[in-house]
Amino acid sequence: MSTYYTSPSPLTAGLRCACPRCGRGKLFDGYLTVNERCSVCNLNLARQDSGDGPAVFLIFILGFLVVPVALWVSMSVDWPLWLHAVVWSIVVLGLALGMLRPAKAYVVALQYRHRRNELEDPDE
Repeated sequence: MSTYYTSPSPLTAGLRCACPRCGRGKLFDGYLTVNERCSVCNLNLARQDSGDGPAVFLIFILGFLVVPVALWVSMSVDWPLWLHAVVWSIVVLGLALGMLRPAKAYVVALQYRHRRNELEDPDE
């Protein structure tokens, strides 16, 4: 007997770090380790592989957002160079670590949406 699930949008599943099929189960077991199976709908999550895509996307996004702000601050205040290095390193590291889980969950949800037939178990 197969169960029909209304899949959440990839953005919703990504922001909630939830299963891409049911939107209720936890996607991660730990910080970035994907669960073997969804605890709610039993989707085989071991087949999901986001690779380095989320990290690369974040490098570009954070570079686009943080560099102009850092340049503006540099021209507005008279901080020593070492303080800029410390402040902007902490800002970029904090944003990257905070956004990496949702970015990875979003890529997994996009893969599920566009390659569902390859990622579903044949016996489900």
